[in-house]
Amino acid sequence: MKNKIVKKFAPLAAIAVLLILSLTLRNSTLLNETKVEGAGRPILIQGPMPIEAEKFAQKLEKVKIEKSGTFIFYKGKVNNYPVIVVKTGKGMENTAAATAVAIEKYNPIAIINQGTSGGHDPDLNVHDIVLGKKTTNIGSLKTGNIEENHGMDPTIWKPMDLMASEGSGSDPNAEKIRYYEGDQGLLEAANAVKDKYTNGRVVEGIIGSADVWNNEVDRIKWFHTNYGTSVEEMEGAAAAQIAEAYDVAFLGIRILSNNKTNGGKYDPNTAAANQDYVYEVVKKYIATIQSK
Repeated sequence: MKNKIVKKFAPLAAIAVLLILSLTLRNSTLLNETKVEGAGRPILIQGPMPIEAEKFAQKLEKVKIEKSGTFIFYKGKVNNYPVIVVKTGKGMENTAAATAVAIEKYNPIAIINQGTSGGHDPDLNVHDIVLGKKTTNIGSLKTGNIEENHGMDPTIWKPMDLMASEGSGSDPNAEKIRYYEGDQGLLEAANAVKDKYTNGRVVEGIIGSADVWNNEVDRIKWFHTNYGTSVEEMEGAAAAQIAEAYDVAFLGIRILSNNKTNGGKYDPNTAAANQDYVYEVVKKYIATIQSK
């Protein structure tokens, strides 16, 4: 009787062994593929418009395109390390959403928000690049208390730190400028390759962001004086805020496409030049990661 039972279940035991071996081999294969393709959390590169994202995406190896909402993600590799380029769309809301989606989906090790910008510093010229030692929201403001028919005065507006507290807008602690610090490792990588950029200078500075396109030179000077801004754009501070919330390394890299404070005319070719430089930064950062 015992021999009959053994013979009855022997085929099932054999199948179980084969299944275990198959799963083991499959897991081993996946591990080997991961090693070959390059393990590690990806680096996320953000660009608002097609001219600010697509040239970098063309540099990626083994590209796969994914979409989430209106956001387009180009998943690929640089020097066998995972890099994702996301076309966020313009503006603070688009960028904040795209950043949160990317962090939740891909768990990046670092985020670089890059693209064009308008100059605030008269010492900077078109094609110069600003590394965001700090990034700040220049659109979060509280107006003065002026009654009806007494006009308005933007020069007395105060900064409003939306992250200062959960209380009302009357909280005096909220009347300050919040700066998001650029990640030191990313800054070091960017400074290490700045000599490879020959179209202009590469300097550290403060990037200002808002859903406003400032063309009033006196207004631009007001921000430069009161916030210390080097350039303005419409995305960086939103990405920096979300990156800080998730504790992800962040750096803004912005090239001057124009500068009204010194007559610098708009040049759309700056977008491509900035992506070429950011590509060098990414390669340097990858080398730093892999050396650890």
